Amino acid sequence: MTTRTSSVPVVLVDGSSYLYRAFHALPPLTTSTGQPTGAIHGVLNMLQRLRKDYQPTHMAVVFDAKGKTFRDDLYKEYKANRPPMPDDLRLQIEPLHQTIKAMGFPLIQIPGVEADDVIGTLAQDAAKAGRSCLISTGDKDLAQLVTDDITLINTMNNQVFDIEGVQNKFGVMPGQIIDYLGLVGDTSDNIPGVPKVGPKTASKWLNEYGTVDSLIEHQNDIKGKVGESLRDNIESLLLSKKLATIVCDLSLELDLEDLRTQGADGQALQILFSQLELTQLAKQFSSDIPTSSKPDTPADYQTIFSEKELETWVDKISKSDYMAFDTETTSLNYMEAEIVGVSFAVEENSAAYVPFAHDYPGAPDQIDRDSGLALLKPLLENPEIKKVGHHLKYDAHVLANHDIQLNGVAFDSMLESYILNSTACRHDMDSAAKLYLDVETKRFEDVAGKGVKQLTFNEVPIESASPYAAEDADVTLQLHNAIWKRLSNQPKLKKLYQDIEQPLVEVLFSMEHYGVLVDTDMLAKQSKEINIQLIELEKQAHEFAGGPFNLGSPKQLQEILFERLEIPVLRKTPKGQPSTAEDVLQELAEDYDLPRVILEHRSLSKLKSTYTDKLPEQVNPKTKRIHTSYHQAVAATGRLSSSDPNLQNIPIRTSEGRRIRQAFVAPPDHKILACDYSQIELRIMAHLSEDPGLLSAFSAGADIHRATASEVFGVELDQVSGEQRRSAKAINFGLIYGMSAFGLGKQLGISRTSAQEYVDLYFARYPGVQEYMNRTREEAREQGFVETVFGRRLYLPEIKSRNYQRRQYAERSAINAPMQGTAADIIKLAMLRVFDWLQDKDIRLIMQVHDELVFEVPTGIADETATEVSALMADAAELRVPLKVDAGVGENWDEAH
Repeated sequence: MTTRTSSVPVVLVDGSSYLYRAFHALPPLTTSTGQPTGAIHGVLNMLQRLRKDYQPTHMAVVFDAKGKTFRDDLYKEYKANRPPMPDDLRLQIEPLHQTIKAMGFPLIQIPGVEADDVIGTLAQDAAKAGRSCLISTGDKDLAQLVTDDITLINTMNNQVFDIEGVQNKFGVMPGQIIDYLGLVGDTSDNIPGVPKVGPKTASKWLNEYGTVDSLIEHQNDIKGKVGESLRDNIESLLLSKKLATIVCDLSLELDLEDLRTQGADGQALQILFSQLELTQLAKQFSSDIPTSSKPDTPADYQTIFSEKELETWVDKISKSDYMAFDTETTSLNYMEAEIVGVSFAVEENSAAYVPFAHDYPGAPDQIDRDSGLALLKPLLENPEIKKVGHHLKYDAHVLANHDIQLNGVAFDSMLESYILNSTACRHDMDSAAKLYLDVETKRFEDVAGKGVKQLTFNEVPIESASPYAAEDADVTLQLHNAIWKRLSNQPKLKKLYQDIEQPLVEVLFSMEHYGVLVDTDMLAKQSKEINIQLIELEKQAHEFAGGPFNLGSPKQLQEILFERLEIPVLRKTPKGQPSTAEDVLQELAEDYDLPRVILEHRSLSKLKSTYTDKLPEQVNPKTKRIHTSYHQAVAATGRLSSSDPNLQNIPIRTSEGRRIRQAFVAPPDHKILACDYSQIELRIMAHLSEDPGLLSAFSAGADIHRATASEVFGVELDQVSGEQRRSAKAINFGLIYGMSAFGLGKQLGISRTSAQEYVDLYFARYPGVQEYMNRTREEAREQGFVETVFGRRLYLPEIKSRNYQRRQYAERSAINAPMQGTAADIIKLAMLRVFDWLQDKDIRLIMQVHDELVFEVPTGIADETATEVSALMADAAELRVPLKVDAGVGENWDEAH
C-alpha cells in the first residue's frame, strides 16, 4: 500500500480581511448577467497561492459571522464608523463560501466572536499539538499572535512576519502588540486609543517601559501635551487594550482533525466556475477537478482471478529486468497489516492486480492468499530481480508478516523524488505523479470513501479496487523512469541515492521490525507516582484556594481566582468571563501561588497522558515491543524523523521526562549502549569554514565553548567563567541557526547592542566563519540551492525574494542547511557501517535519535562494543577536524545516554 504522509504547517486564513481587501483592490469584475465576481477572484487566487506554496494538510478559512460580538457589549461605538457592506460585495459572499467548500477547504464562522478570535484559538491549539501555524492575513492586530511556532503572511504582498519581522515592522515585540494597539487605537474599528499618540511614540514608550501597566505607573514622567493626553485618557487606553486583545481560549467544538483539507468536489467546482464565468480560474484550479488520470497511451490494467493467469505474469516478470510492486493491506500499521492484494508492472501503462482477501458480501472467488503468495515468493525473494516501489519499506514489513523476505530492492520512487528536490512536493505518490508526470492519480478516498464511513481495503469492491491498485504499480514505474533519468544526469545526487538513501532502507526496516523494549511496569509506576503528585498538587491548590474545587473547571477556577482571592483580571472570554487560559495563568503565576500550582498540575497531567499512559498502549501484543516508523522523505535537510511514537521528541529536560527514557530497557543479560556524536554541527562548521581558530580548537580536543569564550572575551582558558561559557555556547549554536543579534540578546538577557558586540568579536576572532557565511549566501543566490559535503541539495526559491523577511529566512537556511544536512548524511553513513559490522553478531541497532545511535548489546561485550561502534562512527566521514563520539552503557536508555 502506498502511504501518504506530510509535514507542513497548519494554515489559517483570515477570510474576512481578504474579502474586503480583494473587493477594494481589484477591478469590479462581473459576469454577463451582472453578478459581481472581483472579490471572489481575488480571494480564490490567494487561496490557490497558499496551497501551491505550502501544500497544507490542515487548513481553515475563517470568516466573521453575522451579528454583534462581545466587543460590542464592551464598547457601543465599536466599529461604529464602518459604512454598510456594499451590495456588490454582499452578493459575492455566498458563492465565495460555496466555492471554498467545494475546493475542500474547511470554512469556519462562529457567532458572537470575531474571526480573529477563532484564528487565535486555533493557532494556539495547533502550537500546543506541536504543529507550526501560518496565519494568512492583512490585519496588523494578528501580529500579537506571533511566536516561534506561529507566523503571519500577507498573501497580497508576500510579507512574512515572524518575531523579528514584527519587531522590525512595529518597533515592539509580538507580546507588546496589544499594548501598542491600545495606545495607537484603530480608526477602522473605532478603537479610540490615546489622542496624540502615534506608532513612533507608542513603540518608544513600550521600549522604555515594557508594558502599558508600567507606563501608567510612570505617567507623570511623560512631559508635554502628549503626557497630558496620556493622563487624561487612561480609561480609554485600558478599554482600547481590551478591545484589541484577541481571545485565544474559545470553547470551539473543533479540533485539528476538523481542519483536514478534503479532496475537491469536482462537479460542484465545475458548476460554480461556469456560473461565475471564471474561465481563467477554472484552468488554474484544474488540478482540483478530477479528470482522466490516464496518459495519452491507454492503460491496460488486468485483474487476476486464477492461478494460471498469475503463473503467466510470474513468467513475464522472471524475464524482466525489474518489476514495480505494491501491496494493498488492511492497515497502515505495518506490524498489524495483512495483505488484501498485490499489484505489479514491468512496462508502462500495463499492470495487474491480484486480489486475495476482499471479503465484502457478494465478493467473487479469489486466489487463496497463501497459494498466491507462494507463487510470488520466489520472485519477491530473488535478489536478481530488481524491485521498484513507492515507500517499499512498508511493503517489506507487510511481506515479512507473511514470511516473505523482500530482496532486490533497487529503486524507491519516493526516495528518488526526495533526493532530486526535497522541497518540490510532499513525495507521496499522488503529489509526485502530479509534479513529474502531470498525472492525476486515483486517491484512496476515491475508492474507499472518507471519514467514519471509510472502508478498509478488503471491503472495497474489486471492480473499484483493481484499477486503483494497478495504477499504483504502473505510476510507480513511470515515476521511477522519469525521475531516474534526471538523477542520472546529476552524479552527486545519484551517488547520494545509491550509496546512502536506498541502502538505508534495509537498516531502518531492521530497526523498525525488531522494535524497542519498554518496561510497561515502570511506566505504570511512573503514572501512579505522577498521579500521587497530581493529588498532592490538587491538595495544595485547594489550600491556596481556601477550599476544594474542580481544577478542570474553568468556571470554578474563575470564581476562586478573581472573586474569592480577588486576583486581577488580565483578560476576559468572549462571554465576558475572566480568562483562565494558560498564558494568563503563566503571567499570574509569577506573583500568585494558585496559578503556579494549576500550571504544574496541567504539565504533569499532559506528561502522564502523552507518555506514561500512552507508550504502553503502543506496545505490540505479539512482539511485546514498540515499533516506531522512521521517515526518510520528510525533513528537507535529510534528517530522519519518526512517528508512532515520535522518538525524536521524548522529553529529557525535566526529571520526570528523563524517567521516560529509563523505561526504554535492555532484555535480560543485555545492556543499552548509546553512542552520540559530540557537537557534530560545530565540527562541520569548522570543516566548511576552514577557520584556523576553530580547526585548531577541535584538533586539540579543546572545550569549544570555553575556547570561544576565551577568544571572544579576551581571557585565559582557565579564567573563563560559567556565564562566559554559557554566552559563548549561545553564540556558537546561534550562528549555526542564523540567530540575529536581537535573538541572541533575548536568549542571553542582554541588550541588542551588547549582543551585536559579542557577534562582532566572534567574527573578528573567527573570520573564516564570516567568510563562509558570506560565500554561502552568494552561492545560494547564484545557484538557487546549497549542498552538503556529500552533495545533498536544498533548494531555496526565496533566496532572491524582494520580500526582506522571506529572503532573510532563505539566507539563514542557506547557512544552516549544509551543516544540518551533512550531519544527517554522516549519521546515515554511520548506520550503514555499523549495520554491516553487526551482521554476524548478537547486537541490535534499535534506535536512531538526532545524532545518536542506540543498541542492545550482550552484557559481556558491552564495553568492547562501545569502543568498536564509536570508532566506526568516528570514521564514517573524513572532515578537517576529528569526529568525536560519546558512548555510554546502562540498564536503560537514560542511564546510557
